[in-house]
Amino acid sequence: MPPANPTAPMPAISRMGDRHALVTQARLQLQGPAASHALLPAGVAPWLWRSWQRCLSQGRRPSERVEFEALSPHALHRAQEQQHALLQAARPVMAQMVGAVGAMRYFCLLTDAAGTVLEVQGPVDQRDMRALAIGRVGVDLSELCVGTSAIGAVLAEHSPVWVHQHEHFFDDLRDYSCAGAPIFGPQGQCLGMLDITGIDVPERPELLHLALRCARAIEDRLLRAQPHALLLHVNWPGGPLGQEGEGLMAFDSDGCLLGSNSIARQLVPRPAQPPGLSRSAHSQELLALPWGHLVEHARQRPDALMQLPLWSGLRLQALVQAGPQLQPSIPSGMAAAPATLPPANPSLLRTSEHLLIQQALQEAQGNVSQAAKRLGLSRATLYRRLGNKRNPSAR
Repeated sequence: MPPANPTAPMPAISRMGDRHALVTQARLQLQGPAASHALLPAGVAPWLWRSWQRCLSQGRRPSERVEFEALSPHALHRAQEQQHALLQAARPVMAQMVGAVGAMRYFCLLTDAAGTVLEVQGPVDQRDMRALAIGRVGVDLSELCVGTSAIGAVLAEHSPVWVHQHEHFFDDLRDYSCAGAPIFGPQGQCLGMLDITGIDVPERPELLHLALRCARAIEDRLLRAQPHALLLHVNWPGGPLGQEGEGLMAFDSDGCLLGSNSIARQLVPRPAQPPGLSRSAHSQELLALPWGHLVEHARQRPDALMQLPLWSGLRLQALVQAGPQLQPSIPSGMAAAPATLPPANPSLLRTSEHLLIQQALQEAQGNVSQAAKRLGLSRATLYRRLGNKRNPSAR
């Protein structure tokens, strides 16, 4: 028999077993007097170690009994009213999740940003007190109340996590396994989280992808539900548009940004604002083309892809869809801009503008008229921006 290949990849089961052994070893440190000052142990994710440390800093110990406290009916009603839009957006997505995981005895939870359960869907075993403890509307599953869990960690870290059995801080939660992802609102604020939980189930870290995908679907539904004039679908060239995995940006009839999803906030960063100042960014602060150009494209070519220039000089591809707020009275080709746009860096604007003009000229093969039309400028303005002394009667 040939010798084993020492460079062959380790089987997944073996890797999981090693990680579980390291987690078990790390938990022993939680019992020691210096646990709150210990360094990150090998095999423990940094976010998990931070959660354990937060529990220790509250004076908690793993052996303590966990009390699953619930809000009063009045407080629960208030919490659900405050998150009515989130509930409306999440319910159909959660139903799809249950279709994917329900047969494996997982159920789904939706919480607000405080960790209060707002919605439960899926097969909660009414004979199992462990399931009933968390699978009910109104229960507080925050980190402060139940220690390390997917819910508490997601809301503290604002990132997706998978927590399996002994990774929970309290021994009382050692039978649970859960995946969770944060849900961000159109303005980028964390509204809550989406959780998939199973009891006495095998480790399924792939559920983390499902939780994240469904959380993003909820974000998209929240954004689409806002009254808007234009909905901009954005992505890198070659990326999907009109389907999941795209960026979405909603604008009002004046061109002010109403909100965007997580992907769009990464593709089109918002300009920095002075401390204490909160206002909506205008499209022309984010995109290097007039607002009226987007309006005209939505009316005349709603199904056609367009090149979307950014002030950085980068380009995205986009679809522009008219929304319910787009009034017929808005003149086609209008380049509206708010009177209160903040002062920009003149040097940066000149550099970005020059780069965009050169790109437009290159794409138009030197045809100034076509390049000016692409940029929404007159030929005379284009010559002026370039400082070009060519004869304006040229093509």
